[in-house]
Amino acid sequence: MISKKICIVDDDDFYKLLLKKTIQNLKINTEVISFCNGEEAIKGLFALNSNIENLPDIILLDINMPVMDGWEFMEHYLALKHNFAKEMTLYIASSSIASQDIQKSKSFKEISGYLIKPIFKETIKNLLEEKVVL
Repeated sequence: MISKKICIVDDDDFYKLLLKKTIQNLKINTEVISFCNGEEAIKGLFALNSNIENLPDIILLDINMPVMDGWEFMEHYLALKHNFAKEMTLYIASSSIASQDIQKSKSFKEISGYLIKPIFKETIKNLLEEKVVL
C-alpha cells in the first residue's frame, strides 16, 4: 500500500495518542502529524507546504478546540487552500453527535465526512484505502 500522511487536529492529547497507536497497529506505512488547534494547524501546514511530500493526505479535524476551533479552521483553510501544494482530504472527527454540527459539516464541499469519536481501526483503514466513509 502507498504511504499516507494523516494530520490530527485536536486539543485532546490522550485522544491523539490513542489514535496514533490505532494507526500504528494497522501496520500500514503511515505517518501521523498532529496539531493542538486550528491556528497551529494552519501555520504548521504552511510550514510543511514548501515540499508537497510533507503535506498530509488526510486531515482529521476536531470541532471544539481552544484558540481556533474546527469551523474557524475551515474558514481560514477555504481562504488559503489555493496556496497549498496539494489537495488534502478533510474529515470532521468529533465527539459531538449534535445534528447542527453534522449538517454544518455537510455545508462544506471540502469536508468528505463526519466521524464520531472514538474512531475505530476499521474506519482508519477505510480512510487510508480511500474507501467511502460517512
